[in-house]
Amino acid sequence: QVQLVESGGGSVQTGGSLRLSCAASASTFRDYCMTWFRQAPGKEREGIATIDDDGTTGYADSVKGRFTISQDSAKNTLYLRMNSLKPEDTATYYCAAESTFPKCIRMQTTVIVGASASASDFMYWGQGTPVTVSS
Repeated sequence: QVQLVESGGGSVQTGGSLRLSCAASASTFRDYCMTWFRQAPGKEREGIATIDDDGTTGYADSVKGRFTISQDSAKNTLYLRMNSLKPEDTATYYCAAESTFPKCIRMQTTVIVGASASASDFMYWGQGTPVTVSS
């Protein structure tokens, strides 16, 4: 069982930056792929950034060049650095983890093609941290 706890959300103005953290309860990164999702009010949950167990990253077009996913294995923590924030980035941000190869591929594909996902699609989720970007 993996527990994920996000933090770092808040309110910023357009053009500002935030760094989100996702603390994992176990040595997650060696055996899991990790992904950041977000869900805006009234919209579906979308995958935006993913990292696999060897550090390979992938991004949705909507955040490419502005957001950076990284991990610190010593701290069991996943990060999402968000720069040049826009009002359309306003959403609740979730981290998710998967351990099986087929699910990892599906998670990564969700990000790369900009597909939506539901909570039942993947095994482990955090509770979410809200981000509000004002114009």
